[in-house]
Amino acid sequence: MKVTVCIGSSCHLKGSRQVVEALQRLIAENKLEEKVNLGGTFCMQNCQAGVSVCVDDVVHSVSPETVDEFFRREILAKA
Repeated sequence: MKVTVCIGSSCHLKGSRQVVEALQRLIAENKLEEKVNLGGTFCMQNCQAGVSVCVDDVVHSVSPETVDEFFRREILAKA
């Protein structure tokens, strides 16, 4: 599973660093390092929607406050 987090200026201001750190922690806690490829990219052209996270070509809007639920729903449930 490929998970890409936008780390462009707008998403950075909205907490992309915290989202990346939380995803790294959650992936490790759930021992999904072999199944989830976490990466970053600059601008996904979705600036108004907050921190953009792409999971297998589907873009989601995630915040530091919603990252745990997002992980359970979009990553853990599908891994």
